[in-house]
Parts: sequence; C-alpha cells; structure tokens
Amino acid sequence: MDKLEVLPEDGIIYPTKAVAFYEGESVFDVLLREMQDNKIHMEFVMTPIYNSNYIAGINNLYEFDCGELSGWMYRVNKWFPNYGCSRYMLKDGDVIEWIYTCDLGRDIGGEWAVTGGEE
Repeated sequence: MDKLEVLPEDGIIYPTKAVAFYEGESVFDVLLREMQDNKIHMEFVMTPIYNSNYIAGINNLYEFDCGELSGWMYRVNKWFPNYGCSRYMLKDGDVIEWIYTCDLGRDIGGEWAVTGGEE
C-alpha cells in the first residue's frame, strides 16, 4: 500500500507512444533514453553473468516492493523474452512494454518467460 503514492492513479507511469530508435539499439537503450528524457527515475544494475542490464526500479517502484516475486518484466510484440533487455535488439515496428509483476510474471501472462516454456 505504501507504493501507491508513487504510482499515477491509472497505474501508467509512461503512456504508450511512438519513439525513435537507432540501428543496433536494444530495449534497454530505448528505456534508458526515454526515462532520462522524461525525467522518470530509473535504477539498473549490470549483470555480467547474463551480459545484460537488470532493471531494479522505475519511478521508485522496485523489485520486491510488492513481495518476493515482484519486479519489472518487459514484453516485445506481446512476447516476454527470457533474456535481458540489453540483449534484445530492436527492429522497426517493435512494440515494447514494461510491466510490473507481483507474482514472477504469472499475474501478467509472462510466467513462461521465467520457466522457459513456449508461447
């Protein structure tokens, strides 16, 4: 309940909009740029074992804030990749979504990304 104060009433931190990206950019690159340009707080950690950046918090909503299985997951074109956001290279027309899960993806339709299942 204490995290409700950091969320907009509708739950949307960053509304859907078209943004430019450059060849060779990843989901992480676009997220970082958009959060900086829009002055939205974001914290991440480089995870060398996965050669990727892990998103710890967006808009002061962090992993584990809503339970031990909570945190940020990303989806591209309605698919939850099972690898880090800085390894997903974008293509023209990709639709990126960052969604906060309270139950390791089960509450947002992304449980198979964590367990390795197929869509």
